[in-house]
Amino acid sequence: MTSTFHNEIKLGEVHYRLSATTDPDESLVLELLGSLDSGEVVADGRLRLPVEGGATIGKLLSRVLGAHTRLRSRQPRHANANQPWTEALDTELRTAWLTTAEESSPKLIRSLADGMQRSPTAIRARLARVGCDPDVPGRELSATAAALLGGNPGTGQGKT
Repeated sequence: MTSTFHNEIKLGEVHYRLSATTDPDESLVLELLGSLDSGEVVADGRLRLPVEGGATIGKLLSRVLGAHTRLRSRQPRHANANQPWTEALDTELRTAWLTTAEESSPKLIRSLADGMQRSPTAIRARLARVGCDPDVPGRELSATAAALLGGNPGTGQGKT
């Protein structure tokens, strides 16, 4: 005996229609159609699976699609994340680090990260690249530390 279940939902500007049909050979056929008000199809597909696996596969699809949606819709936390560093930004970072010695390293890194709209991890990593000791505000990297951290040695202008 064949039976069919239909459900429709509108998400944003897309109308989705999902049909689940069992056919005589004990398969469950899922058909999905997503279309705009204009009639343009933006999603379609068909999936055939054993009837007894329907609920389990449904849970699996829900988890996978939910995770994918969360990843795709996640806004970058920091506006300048993954943007290239310029010479001017490097100079700004270096100057800010070398002229501020009153704050603790973590606090100053967070402050610079907020101001430059980057993550604290990005700021800490960049400090070594511009010749600053990321553990001590106001101090440049020694040649040895620069070699270990992959940065540029200080020029002797910062506090020691």
